[in-house]
Amino acid sequence: MKFVLQLGFTHYTNYMNLAREAERTGWHSLSMPDSLFFPRATDSDYPYADTDAIRGYLEQSEFIEPFVAMASMAAVTERLRFYPGVLKVPVRQPLILAKSLTSVAVMSGGRISLGAGLSPWKEDFVYNGVDFDKRGEIMDECIEILRGAMTGEFFEYHGKHFDFGPLRMQPVPAQPVPILVGGHSKPALRRAARVGDGWASANTDLATLKSLIDQLNAFRADFGTLDREDYEIHGIDFSARTIDDFRRMRDIGVTHAGLVPWSSKVAPTDLATQLDAVRRFSEEVIAHMD
Repeated sequence: MKFVLQLGFTHYTNYMNLAREAERTGWHSLSMPDSLFFPRATDSDYPYADTDAIRGYLEQSEFIEPFVAMASMAAVTERLRFYPGVLKVPVRQPLILAKSLTSVAVMSGGRISLGAGLSPWKEDFVYNGVDFDKRGEIMDECIEILRGAMTGEFFEYHGKHFDFGPLRMQPVPAQPVPILVGGHSKPALRRAARVGDGWASANTDLATLKSLIDQLNAFRADFGTLDREDYEIHGIDFSARTIDDFRRMRDIGVTHAGLVPWSSKVAPTDLATQLDAVRRFSEEVIAHMD
């Protein structure tokens, strides 16, 4: 099992120091949140936690565009991988998104993955002129366009939502950027099984995580992707703390465990405490995983 440091409960000014320490102590990846803006009012409910609590977190938090964050941290590391967990793909123009993705992948030496999600907030779509009700269709077309752009060859696209003639994007990474499809709904799990290089969960408990992985794997069997040895399953159970907790996650199929190793009571700007937590988790868990 590999370990992913989640950056949603730190401050962006800590990113580069945390990246250096995570690399030094044996973490595999860093994942950062994505939020374009905070609408004063919303018609949406958050599906993974209490909406009011999440709204309170979002209102008090500052978010750096993930491609800027990944580029900054990649510049001060050599091995560590990075991905947004997850990026709101359908609210971004796919060719511009493809250019950002391939550019950061090339400049980082191929150390980027794309966590790809929809966004539960209707305003992310409406305020950007995107049809919220067609978000699943748009997501599918965006992923197809990203795949085409990453070939480095001429390709064209003629879909319901995007239509363009032959073009080529250069440079592109030597290997296409892995796409980790996020979401707990059946359409999201089917999409992850059908077109993803992996799946990324939101925070949940172990029993729910096992149920989701079982559903995912059933869909993978349907789509003929179950035998992919490189398929990644990124799971988050914030109650997991001990090596036995993470072994149980591994046993249900999690390949990459995401976590925040410091207490939720730690101030986002408290770098010293966060660095110490990164070190201690490595010594107590990462170093002893068999």
